[in-house]
Amino acid sequence: MAVTSDAIERNTAFALGMNKADFTISERQDDGMRTTYIATTKAGKKYSCYATGTFSVTGRVLSDALCSASRQLAGTSGAGASGGTCNAMLKAAGRC
Repeated sequence: MAVTSDAIERNTAFALGMNKADFTISERQDDGMRTTYIATTKAGKKYSCYATGTFSVTGRVLSDALCSASRQLAGTSGAGASGGTCNAMLKAAGRC
């Protein structure tokens, strides 16, 4: 496994702009060099994330964590993805 739990937490904290204590990692799936997982904040917001890693002569090499807000929470209600009012961009994206 090229991607360690500590590296996932550290890189996810950086990607989300949070402290490691402000979210939990779940549903981790390692698939060769790529690791996918869900980051859930204390407020309940979920992010789908992934990071890649390899081994090299110098040791482990890990990519930055890439995360996006989970579509499950974004929903398609009239409130829009951000929980506020629906705007032109949300309408064009079919999110409200």
